[in-house]
Amino acid sequence: SFFGFGQSADIQIILNNEDKLRTTKVKLEDGKIEKRFLFYDGEPIEGEVVVKLKKANQKLEHYGIKIEFIGLIETFYDRNNQNEFISLKRDLATAGEILQQNTRFNFSFLNVEKPYESYIGNNVKLRYFLRVTIVKKFSDIIKELDIAVHTLSTYPERNTNIKMEVGIEDCLHIEFEYNNSRYHLKDVIVGKIYFLLVRIKIKYMEIAIVKQEVVGNGASTFRENETLAKYEIMDGSPVKGESIPIRLFLNGYDLTPTLKDVGKKFSVKYFLNLVLVDEEDRRYYKQHEITLWRKVDEELRKKNFTQNGGERITDSNPPIIESISNDIKNNHDEIIDDDEEGDNENPTSTL
Repeated sequence: SFFGFGQSADIQIILNNEDKLRTTKVKLEDGKIEKRFLFYDGEPIEGEVVVKLKKANQKLEHYGIKIEFIGLIETFYDRNNQNEFISLKRDLATAGEILQQNTRFNFSFLNVEKPYESYIGNNVKLRYFLRVTIVKKFSDIIKELDIAVHTLSTYPERNTNIKMEVGIEDCLHIEFEYNNSRYHLKDVIVGKIYFLLVRIKIKYMEIAIVKQEVVGNGASTFRENETLAKYEIMDGSPVKGESIPIRLFLNGYDLTPTLKDVGKKFSVKYFLNLVLVDEEDRRYYKQHEITLWRKVDEELRKKNFTQNGGERITDSNPPIIESISNDIKNNHDEIIDDDEEGDNENPTSTL
């Protein structure tokens, strides 16, 4: 049950068949975890609103009761700049009086468009919620109920291997290969690193998943990078011809799908960072963007569920080969590639 507090009445929003509705856990701004009802694009939202008078034998005078379904993008650094991309309203009662201690109103929003994934980030939030308003002369009574929305995608089963050849001239030549550039949120990143030339002493190597949140446009664009996971794949210096397997399970990390230009307000990107540290604590890194997506679960697949807002990609592009070789002189001058974005942790060199 969800209760709001007003001067003379409580409001409760009850969804139809709550015991059978899907739920998901949502991490809030303060880090707490909250369970919310889960919906997909096009699904109806139906239920009832219960207005409960706080005292018996009293009445509640009002100028109307309404319920709204709202989709809202809110930036934390400018909370006055909100983008309301969905606003639906149903009138529950015209102006009058509530005399019964418990008064119920049914509501229904059919075929509700929910084009974006709900999201709570470091600098921006996209939320869907129901809002009930009892309009009063001096102070309205308001109750809100947030729901979660997931967008689903389908991609071809065929994998497209990614191969990157990276190196430091006359010092290091590495081939980094992994099995795909697109992964669903419960997927496993599988790959291998081949050392073709090793003439520097490497202390350790790690792979990291970096999330980049981009909010705003043009000169007002704000970027923030966050390392969500680090995985040490090698401890000690390798030798020529050595190969190291990589197997990184995504299920244990707090990931969302890749979000592209949502409402022309924000994007969320993910990168794989390969970081090498030599014995003099110089850091070398290489970065590649990956696409994360939410897979249709078996229950929905059996129902022949169609996701209108999800992205469907059926391309047949050939395997991607990326070959980059940066020359790093003996004095190890700092090289920074402007095209590389991510959590670089003050690297001294870019592979």
